[in-house]
This record gives sequence, structure tokens and C-alpha cells, in this order.
Amino acid sequence: MIYTLTLNPSIDYYVTLPVFEAGQVNRVEQAEKVAGGKGINVSLVLKNYEVETQALGFLGGSTGQFIRTELEKRGVLTDFTPIQDETRINVKIRADQESELNAAGPKIQPEELEHLLSRFKTMQAGDIVVFAGSIPSSLPHDLYRHIATILNERNVRFAVDTTKEAMLEVLPLGPFLIKPNHHELGEIFDVEITSKEMAVPYAQQLVERGAENVVISFAGDGALLVNRQGAYTANTPAGKLVNSVGAGDSLVAGFVASHALGKSPEEAFRYAVTTGSASAYSFGLCTKEDIDRLLEDVNVVELIQS
Repeated sequence: MIYTLTLNPSIDYYVTLPVFEAGQVNRVEQAEKVAGGKGINVSLVLKNYEVETQALGFLGGSTGQFIRTELEKRGVLTDFTPIQDETRINVKIRADQESELNAAGPKIQPEELEHLLSRFKTMQAGDIVVFAGSIPSSLPHDLYRHIATILNERNVRFAVDTTKEAMLEVLPLGPFLIKPNHHELGEIFDVEITSKEMAVPYAQQLVERGAENVVISFAGDGALLVNRQGAYTANTPAGKLVNSVGAGDSLVAGFVASHALGKSPEEAFRYAVTTGSASAYSFGLCTKEDIDRLLEDVNVVELIQS
């Protein structure tokens, strides 16, 4: 089973209008609400790959029930920890430029956290957990490291797409995938990354520190994969950017799904870049048909052989 962890899920309320003018009354042309959160996005795309997935995290109130219902309608299994507070609502504005209004989220009680942690103590070898998103301020800053320690004891593999600090804390515990973008990679080493070739030695350092596979995204310029076998680059297929929200989560889902289906890291990387692009070119998260249509346009090239 592939589990995803979303510590601060949300209802994402999308509003579409030609132009957004701050300080003025804006007339919305179209509105839609969806289950949101990085781990939730990963689960939804995994399901489009027809890979079984279960979403974990915290849900509360009527907003939390909406998210649970929406995921179950899409075939995603759920085992969220119920909480006292209401799950947040975020507003995503699609206009002449993208804007977001993101709420802080609920406060998690100690007993609610313990309930969530108990879930990881029942997992089995062969399971995979995806940590996606930042750790809310109401939770311990080293929570991912604590969970990763539990998973290591049970021979459960994990992937990480989170903030610099939380990612660095779990590196020594051996994530099989981490996914910083090139800006985040630069922040880790206090440099400005301007090319894939420049990124390689820094990504290699993350491999030496414990990561099995490091995927560095370069937005419209493709991505870089570095592992102990070498360094590989992939192009972004041609297409029109429609919505960048969820593209990075889709990339993670593409890699994890392909890995679970037995593909090599290089082929999983190819599917990952395709999947991320397919979501960027869609109003919502990509479908399997979107991925299949673009796959032949993505090529993986070896930069450096280890």
C-alpha cells in the first residue's frame, strides 16, 4: 500500500475570472471546491495510475467530512485522524495571474497526534509513505523525522516533498525520494542554481547524506534526477501552462507509482516529469490519458555516470 500524509489538508475553493483587481468588487465566472493538500493530490494522481493508495492526516468538522467524501468518491482509501477543530478552506484565484489565500489551519491536540502516530506502527515492509507539505506550527518541527524512525524500524520506505528544514532532518534516515526544486536546492547550500549541470554536485551531496533518489524540478525547463547510478535530465513536453497548483505533487506521484509498478529509477523519472507536466497543462490534476498523450515527448538523457 502507498500511504500519503497530509498534516494540514484543506478545501481548495477555486474561483475563475478574467482579471483580479485588489480593492474592487470582482465578479467570479466559475467556482469549484475540491479536496486539497499536497499528500491528497499525490493520492488522487496515484489513483489515476490505478495504484492503491490511502490518505492519512487530520480532518475535522463539515469541511473535513467534505474532503473525506470527495476522496472516497474518487476511489482513494482514507484513514484520517478526527480532530476537534474545523479543517481549513483555501481560496485559489485563477485570473490574469494566479493568487492564493491560504488559511493557517487547525490546532492539533496531543491526543490527536498520538492517534495518528499509532497508525504508522502497524505498517508492513513493502508499504510506502509519502510525506507531502510543511509541518504546521502546532506540531513538533521534527515530526517527519519521528515518523521516519518508526518506518525504518518496520522496513517501510518513504518519500519526502517538504520544506528545507524538515527534509534535511530526515535525510540521514534514507528517504528513497526527495524532490526540492532548483530554488530550494540553492537555499540548502546558499547558492543560486542556474542550470542542471550546476545542480548536479549539490544533489550528489544530498545522495551522500542519505537520499536514494533526488529529483530537482526546473519548472518549464524540465528536471534532474541524481542517484548513486548517475545523473539524468529530462525535458518538459510542449504544452500550455494552465495551472501550476499540484504539478509538483503530480511529479512525486508519477515517480512513486512507477517505482511501485517495478520501473527503473530512470523510467520512473520519465513518468514523473510527464505526470507533473500533464497536471500543469490541465485545470485540475492530470488523468492517465493526459499522461499517455505526453509520455513519448519526454526523453531522459544521462548527464553523468557514477
